[in-house]
Formats: sequence, C-alpha cells, structure tokens
Amino acid sequence: MRQHTDTGKPSAPTTSTSPTSTSPTSAPATSAPAAPGDTARPLRYRWVVLAVATVTQAASGFFVQGIGAMAVPLQHALDLSTSQLGLLLSASQLVPLVGLLVAGELLDRYNERWVVGLGAAVVAAALLLGSLAQGYASLLAVLLVVGAGYSTVQPGGSKSVASWFDPAQRGLAMGVRQAGLPLGGALAAAVLPLVAVAYGWRAALVVGGLVALLGAGLFTFLYRRPPTAPPVRPATAPARGLAPGPVAPTASVRARLRILREPAMARLLFSGLALVSVHSGIAVLGALYLHDVTALGPGPGAAVLVAVQVAGAVGRIALAAWSDRSRAGRYRPVLVCLAAVVAGLVVLTTPAGRSPAAAAVLFTWLGFFGIGWYGPWVAHLAESAPPGRTGFALGLVMAVNQVAVVVVPPALGLLRDTTHGFTAAWAALAATTAVTLAATARRGAGGRGTPPRPGRHTAG
Repeated sequence: MRQHTDTGKPSAPTTSTSPTSTSPTSAPATSAPAAPGDTARPLRYRWVVLAVATVTQAASGFFVQGIGAMAVPLQHALDLSTSQLGLLLSASQLVPLVGLLVAGELLDRYNERWVVGLGAAVVAAALLLGSLAQGYASLLAVLLVVGAGYSTVQPGGSKSVASWFDPAQRGLAMGVRQAGLPLGGALAAAVLPLVAVAYGWRAALVVGGLVALLGAGLFTFLYRRPPTAPPVRPATAPARGLAPGPVAPTASVRARLRILREPAMARLLFSGLALVSVHSGIAVLGALYLHDVTALGPGPGAAVLVAVQVAGAVGRIALAAWSDRSRAGRYRPVLVCLAAVVAGLVVLTTPAGRSPAAAAVLFTWLGFFGIGWYGPWVAHLAESAPPGRTGFALGLVMAVNQVAVVVVPPALGLLRDTTHGFTAAWAALAATTAVTLAATARRGAGGRGTPPRPGRHTAG
C-alpha cells in the first residue's frame, strides 16, 4: 500500500502512529492528539478537524458573503450604483488572484494550522479596523485586506480536510467543509442586513470581524496534522511550529503551470470559471432582483436569500457524497450542476421568473446547483493534483477562478445598469454555462484522481 504523503491524498490510516519511523535526518511531523499505538482516537479526531475547518470557512467568509444581502441598505447609505456594489464584492476577491498562489506555496511548505489561522486573523483585524472607515473608498480598501487574509483559508481548509480523509469519504468530507461558506452566507443574510439597518453598515463590519476572530482562534488551537503525516525533509532547519513540505523552491513557474494542461485540470478550470460566475451573479443581483422585479419586501427577500444559501450548503454535501459513489467519476455531478444551472437561468429570463413564488423556487434551485457544485468540484481538484503539489494546484486553479469572481460582479452590475433590467445578465450567464457544459462533457465525466468505486475501503 502506498504511503501517505502530505498532498491531500492519504491512503487508509495505518495501525501504528509511532514516531520511530522518522528518518534520522527528518524533523518529526506534528503529532495527532493520541497516544502511540492508539488509532481510534486519531480517526475520531478527523471529525473535529472537519468541524473546525467548516466553522473557520464560514467565519472567514461571513462578512463578504453578506455584502449581497446588504445591497439595499448599502445602496441607500452610500448612494451606490449596481456596478459600484459589484465592485465591493470584487474588492475582497482581487488580492486572491495572487494571494491564492502564494497560499498554495505556503501550504506545501508549512503546517496548515499556522497558514490558515494567521490568514483568518488578518480577516478579523481588517474588518474590526474597517469599522472606522469613512465611506465607499475606505470600505473598498478594507475589503482588499480581507481578501489577502482569506487567500489562505480556502485552499488551506480544503487541504487540511483532504489530508485527514481517504478517497472513500473524501467527497462527503470536502462537501461538508465547503458547506461552511453558504452556511455562513445564510447566517450573514439573516443577521447583517438587520444590523446595517439598525446600527449602520460600520456595525456590520464589527460583527463580521468578531465572527472571523472566532474562526481564527478555533483553527489555530484545535487543528492538528493527521497521525500518518510523513516525516519532512527540509534542506535547512525549520522555524519552530512550521513543517516545511517536499516542495522544491527552485521549480520553474512554467513547469508548475504545466499542470493546467492535464485533461482533468482543464475541465475543472473551465467548469469552475462558469459556475463561480453564476455564484457571483446570484450574490450581486439576487437581492436587487427580488426587490425590484418581484417586489418582495426586505423580510421575505432576506428569507429567500437565506433559503438560497441553505440550499447551497445542502447541495455541497449531497453532491459531494454522490461523487463518492458515482461510478462515472467525480466530474459527473459537476456536469449535472452545469445543466441544472442553465435550465434555471433560462426560466429566470421568462415572464414566469417575475412571480415572487417562482423566483423563490428558481433562486433556491440555483442555490443548490449554482453553489452546491463546489463540493464535488474541489474534491476532484484535490485528487487530480500531482503528488506533492496539492496546495499549489488548489491555489492555482482557485486563483484562475478569482478572475471571474473579480470581473463578473461589476460586469453584471454594469449590464444591469445599462439595460435597466436583469434579463441580459441572466442570459449571458446561461450562455457561458451552456458552452462550458458542451465543451467539458465531450471529455467524459471521469478523469484522473477519481477514486475507485468497487471494493473501496474506509478508515473507520
């Protein structure tokens, strides 16, 4: 059986956790909270790791996920156009264009505990200090710093969960962890608009900062690397508390970017760009559509947005669990999401989409598939990464996705402002998603990194 390496692709846990296997020139890996020879407790601790990673994901993205829900009070308080509102969403995603690449390198060299914990702490500090912001420009600057901190949370949490779960349960685990983002969004949609209306948008930043601080503390104090983590072989002595990984710092950029030529990576790249655009569209236009087109009041509109985020959380878990059992491979659920999103967006462009009840159903449908896609997608991404490069692969593909996350919200906002309606925006998203579905479906639903289905083993 292949030995586990710290790439996010563990084999089934072994029955020994003794540190005697460490070579004389290696620094010992961070130990799991279990006595030598006791495998039951480390196996149970993976669920603690999953819970901590999920909460940290939700807490770090809490405020940013709530910006769309605060669209109406923000527009009134700061006199914003729809495109300016879109820029607020883009600001928090701009730095990760580079930050995700840097985070990927750090995660391949150092313990996720410190990389993720410090990143979440930066998010908290930026939001708390941002409560002193004086206007729109200051808020944009605050969100830029928030994006820098959040750059480590997304790939770091994914890698930490992938390293604790074997392929038979990894999809479900990744889905649960990724559900943290829409769950945080659901809570933000319910809380932040009320805070912004009652106490002002600056008070909403304070709430977001305190929530992020909670996530940073939990991950820093509770996360441990898995007991089967390999001994590391640093060229020089590591800094205390950090465990350098097997990454060669002299590797060329061109060689690293070559992984995007892998068929599985290409599918993931294009499908991720299409679906993250849909997610961004829901975030920036959803609240405004419900308010302007269906004439839903603030209370019912917020309830629909909460339902969208909850549906997204359920989708990430259910679709990822399906990918664990799909004999066609992990990419099959992603293809289903692409098709379902196209159908939902097309209906949203028709007169039927103007009905409050129909719009609520359609947005919930789009939440399940247009947000839920991330569960099986990120599990497939972690398994498709080259050995020893899981952190870099996660950071690279997520960084490319950030292009859409940065460009799409203001572009859709501008499209809405110039056409004075939402039909063109929904139609554009439907068209790009349909093209992606047709292009990636031709390459098949399986792919490298898909775990074997029959006769698979589980780790307890």
